[in-house]
Amino acid sequence: MTTKNFLVELGTEELPPTQLQTLSAAFTAGIEAGLQDAGLANGIEVVSFASPRRLAVVVNNLAEKQDDRDDVLWGPPANIAFDADGKPTKAAEGFAKKAGIDLADASEENGKLKVSRRIEGKATTDLLAGIVQTSLDKLPIAKRMRWGASRNEFVRPVQWLVMLFGEQVVDAEILGAKAGNQSRGHRFHANRNITISSSGDYQQAMRDAFVIADYQERKNIIRQQVAAKGEELGGVAIIDEDLLDEVTGLNEWPTALAGKFDDDFLRVPSEALVSSMKEHQKYFHVEDNNGQLLPNFITLTNIESKDPQQVIEGNEKVIRPRLADAAFFWDTDRKQSLESRYDKLASMVWVNKLGTLKDKTDRIGALADNIATAIGADNALAQRAAKLCKTDLLTDMVYEFTDLQGIAGTYYAQHDGEHADVAAAMQEQYMPAFAGDELPATQAGVCVALADRIDSLVGLFGLGQIPTGSKDPFALRRASLGVLRILVEKQINIDLGQLIDWAIAADWETAPKAETKATLIDYMLERFSAWYKDEGIAVEVFQSVRTLGLSNALDINNRVQAVNSFSAMEEAQALAAANKRVSNILAKNGGESVVAEVDADLLSEDAEKVLAAQIAEKQTQVQPLLADAQYQEALASLAGLRDAVDAFFDNVMVMADDEAVKNNRLALLKQLQGLFIAIADISLLQQG
Repeated sequence: MTTKNFLVELGTEELPPTQLQTLSAAFTAGIEAGLQDAGLANGIEVVSFASPRRLAVVVNNLAEKQDDRDDVLWGPPANIAFDADGKPTKAAEGFAKKAGIDLADASEENGKLKVSRRIEGKATTDLLAGIVQTSLDKLPIAKRMRWGASRNEFVRPVQWLVMLFGEQVVDAEILGAKAGNQSRGHRFHANRNITISSSGDYQQAMRDAFVIADYQERKNIIRQQVAAKGEELGGVAIIDEDLLDEVTGLNEWPTALAGKFDDDFLRVPSEALVSSMKEHQKYFHVEDNNGQLLPNFITLTNIESKDPQQVIEGNEKVIRPRLADAAFFWDTDRKQSLESRYDKLASMVWVNKLGTLKDKTDRIGALADNIATAIGADNALAQRAAKLCKTDLLTDMVYEFTDLQGIAGTYYAQHDGEHADVAAAMQEQYMPAFAGDELPATQAGVCVALADRIDSLVGLFGLGQIPTGSKDPFALRRASLGVLRILVEKQINIDLGQLIDWAIAADWETAPKAETKATLIDYMLERFSAWYKDEGIAVEVFQSVRTLGLSNALDINNRVQAVNSFSAMEEAQALAAANKRVSNILAKNGGESVVAEVDADLLSEDAEKVLAAQIAEKQTQVQPLLADAQYQEALASLAGLRDAVDAFFDNVMVMADDEAVKNNRLALLKQLQGLFIAIADISLLQQG
């Protein structure tokens, strides 16, 4: 089969930089899927390109046409296709019409009409327009726009379209653009049509027109340039990956330039300066070898200027008022203490029907006090941190730089002379903010972080605001995982039910629904599933613990980790199968009503005597281990029962004719089950 290379490039007005990677990946995936559906994906190699004004895909080794194929079309049964006189019925005529044949060409097989036909594959050029159009239609675009008098819709107005199969222009019109071989160069350096002879010429033709079409190549160039500028300044350029992606989506011919700002601005907290440079100007900041901010920035321009100093001075002029604003906010905010802002929280509604931020702060304080008592923390520090935790939301700094909430609070608390732990808690209340983020280091921070999240979860679940599908406007999934991580990783032995009870008992504007506690516990524990999946722990391991109905996150995790270790042992599967068998036997013979009291005088078989003795021994061994939550050690000890359990089932008839003997053996199995069920239902580990 002859193959050629295919190029499609959709030229647009500047695409949203933060969405460029997503759009490019989806466009490529859509084309691959279309080729797969058309039977054209064998042996192809697909390459993506994306820049601010273009989405492009090259498909190498694409067949010129689909393979021919044999097709069999089955029709109605013969007794329905023909009447008693052998004449075709409407059913037969309809089948012939559908198949596009004369009825005489149909045969009969197994009592049905049948048509065998050879379907000739379509030319690839006849299919490409539909494949590209379908891919574009499926792009994840939240809001499409129209332009001019056209009714076409896309994320940005379409300006040109290149579609080449080999050197041949594909006859197509997509989103109002007629396909051709004319692309466009850089908006300033090469603002003209660029002829693309074939897909193999694409990258070089673009490069000659001052466009680096390969997104990853452009990103690597920017990274190298920014790092080099940092070294030239005698420091280290801090390359934020999100910012790097954004500037890669903003520039087709990137050039890094370094500028400076007044040293006096360094008196402002570095986070405010960095936020201003990053969010407003898309600048990278520079630190010295000790991690201190330097009075420099690195910017990316989309041109290769003949007078770069003029560009640098222009950027320095632009950043100065931004940094001046940050300095003004810093100076102004410190004229009022955080405590003086506490009463003003009453003017800010937290959530409709759940009161103001002051109401929430007061609830956090009461809950943090309970948590502090439970973990032996300083109640006064926990309550003080709780009282001040939301006050920085009323500062000018946080109003202007919302990502500084908590961070600004820490600086202002330090300025106000608050205890170091209280100041730290202003920021720690938001930890962990994302997967893998640090946890609060102070006990005051732990108390407020837990209290804030539990209050939000109880309040919003109490209103019925439960996340569904991808909708989670209040980030309750993240809040749930944050609570679990703090409880587990900080080794906090407080039951989720207790935390929720404390929160429900608070003074609520709208009382939580009756089912809030049960629903919330179930929801929060389900977050463990994703947690353990990320850790590579099998779902049945978690389920073996979950089925016990526990709600202490730390205890659950200790059990899950123990069961996971146990499941890797040689004895695990045999004991899991035995426990499954025990569960089934007990369920059919009284279940919960079976009393786990064994009469030694009724033990007659050697195998049941050995098992009874070993169970009694293990009960003595594991009882102190369970009391100390040493589940892993307990299960390792119980693994030693395997041989005795196997021998019992091989040699002892549980369902003896003698009722007393049978009940005694059931009691023995009840004891065996009890040893394991005190940790987990390991019968759920059985494979197959």
